[in-house]
Amino acid sequence: MVYVIIIGLIVKAVAKYFIDVIPQMPIAIPTFIGTAISVLLSFNLNQSYDRWWEARKIWGAIVNDSRSLVLQLQSFVSQEQQLAIRQIALRHVAWCYSLGQNLRGLDPKENIEGLIDEEDMREMDAHSNKPLALLQMNAHQIADLKAEGHLTEFYHVQLNTTLVKFSDAMGMAERIKNTVFPVTYRLFLHFMIYVFVVTLSISLGEIDSIYEIPLLVVISCCFLLLERTATHLQDPFDNRPTDTPVTAVARTIHINTCNLLKEEKAPSPLVPESFYLL
Repeated sequence: MVYVIIIGLIVKAVAKYFIDVIPQMPIAIPTFIGTAISVLLSFNLNQSYDRWWEARKIWGAIVNDSRSLVLQLQSFVSQEQQLAIRQIALRHVAWCYSLGQNLRGLDPKENIEGLIDEEDMREMDAHSNKPLALLQMNAHQIADLKAEGHLTEFYHVQLNTTLVKFSDAMGMAERIKNTVFPVTYRLFLHFMIYVFVVTLSISLGEIDSIYEIPLLVVISCCFLLLERTATHLQDPFDNRPTDTPVTAVARTIHINTCNLLKEEKAPSPLVPESFYLL
């Protein structure tokens, strides 16, 4: 807004004191530039929303597969292995929390206290990718159950397929996180908006500054706000209010898992803080 006001005042002053130098600017020129900006913004918004929506679909799939994992464990594994079922299920909840923290660049061991034991904590420290370490622990424990005869070969394959889905979901989320949206696109859009402001200011030269400058600000702010919205949506794991609420989703998985395991105490759902979910 400040840049738009400064540009508008400069153009107004130049048009006033150098009226012979500034050519006539037909209103069709800023109209054409504004149309071009609208097309570019539409593309930017669509691509940004696609990234945000894909992230939400990934975490929606994690919710569904997490419920399936617990149900499969309870159906496939021998009933006398209730302790192992509980350990694998809670370790998976820890994976959900850890993955969300890792994607946001925060401590991946936060929020998992009480879900895994000290031995698992120490094993995580040896890995750079903490969520992947938790997946590996579950895979090893399920393989041990198969080796001890508590799990048939067919059921082992089914559980491994579910674990592969979690690995795929983690990879897709990391791809979104690590693929940077081109910064030059944003810079080019800003440049086009400033060109639009200059041409529109010249075209509206006969209007008094008291009316022209607010008009320039209002019109250009529509473009700038849309561009800013796209910028916020394009990175759904940057720990912003527009993020995918990975912590809240993990808490939902935690509650569902505790209910399926018939745990006496289940955590409460997260409530919005400052109008948005974590």
